[in-house]
Amino acid sequence: MTAMPAADPAVAGRGAAEEDLRALFGQSTAVFASLTGPAHVVETANRAFFETIGQERVRTGIALVDVMPELADQGFIALLDQVYRTGEAYVGRDVRVVLGVGPQAREAFFDVSYEPRRGAGGTVTGVRVLGVETTQVKHAQRLMTEHRALLEQIARQAPLSEVLDGMARCIENLAPQEVLVSVLLADPDGRHLRHGAAPSLPAFYNQAIDGIATGEGVGSCGTAAHRREPVIVTDIGTDPFWNDFRDLADRAGLAACWSTPILARDGGLLGTFAMYHRTPRVPQDSDLALTRVFAGTAALAIERHHIEQAKAAAEARARAAHDELARVLRVERELRAEAEQRAAASAELAARMRAAAAAQAALPHPEHCQLGDAPGCTAPAEIKIADSWGDSAWGCTAHVEEALLNVRSVFIASEELGGLAAYLNR
Repeated sequence: MTAMPAADPAVAGRGAAEEDLRALFGQSTAVFASLTGPAHVVETANRAFFETIGQERVRTGIALVDVMPELADQGFIALLDQVYRTGEAYVGRDVRVVLGVGPQAREAFFDVSYEPRRGAGGTVTGVRVLGVETTQVKHAQRLMTEHRALLEQIARQAPLSEVLDGMARCIENLAPQEVLVSVLLADPDGRHLRHGAAPSLPAFYNQAIDGIATGEGVGSCGTAAHRREPVIVTDIGTDPFWNDFRDLADRAGLAACWSTPILARDGGLLGTFAMYHRTPRVPQDSDLALTRVFAGTAALAIERHHIEQAKAAAEARARAAHDELARVLRVERELRAEAEQRAAASAELAARMRAAAAAQAALPHPEHCQLGDAPGCTAPAEIKIADSWGDSAWGCTAHVEEALLNVRSVFIASEELGGLAAYLNR
């Protein structure tokens, strides 16, 4: 315990109860401080109190607001005034407080109790502060909430870019110190890394590393992807892995990069998960635990995305095959219908030719077909055909059919129709 010298007899004679509290909380992890007077002078505080607010502020005998000026604008001094004035205790759960100022400021949460200290006559002489820091619990609760939301996004098949971007922002918000998160996705061949998500990194930086090769010494991410194990670079300015990217990192204001490979269940490379820092920094156990949690979540999201892509591709191929089969069946039906039409036309033509041959059987005609090639056709002449120019000839059924099919102006000549005579005698 750190105590202010007890010059006041009233302070010296407060009794065994106050001494018991000092003994109880002297080495406790609970935060304990005893404040005196309306100015809330820090009379006594345990080690945990000063470790919480910062060892550079270990001072007693002065007002709390002078030790921790940041409390004034957060309502805590007003609460102490209220307890001192009314004599009624105050109890708060998961009370948020920002400790420190500027770059050193950090968010913390406490279960806290402000209890009035009374003198021999019952008059309030000060306030006793007792708190238990719940920051880690609060962050764990927030982590669980955010993690559950990410899993729900994955379950409802949200776009991969949306899931990864949300994950990166979540980590950046949860981390106690500033961190910039990047996720790179591996090409199918595992030889290059593509931009996946990096909401807080400069656009020029993301464009520059999009498509970097995987390999030993290729920054933190390329090396982690190549080794299939985490690569921790605590100082980009001196690490040889960053020789080719040091100027780029300097332009982006990056000083440390911890990269973890994102691996599939079968060990295949899915990508990398990286945490960048503005100053050289060594990871703590909490940082590594956070990395493991979200690297696993990223793996789940990416694998689910690959499965959905494969499913969509398979469905597209199935639709294409179905459409092709439908086209083939349609063409087959059309060809069958056309063949049936041709067969019907051929049967009709054959019937007409048989009828014409029967009708012309008694007419005088040459013995052999006149429609054959140069050597002549030796088949018997049976049907007479003519064209619109008045030329006519006798032929066998085969050559007559060929002529009728290939020469549009040819028709079967029938003496019964009258021909030109019928026209002249109209």
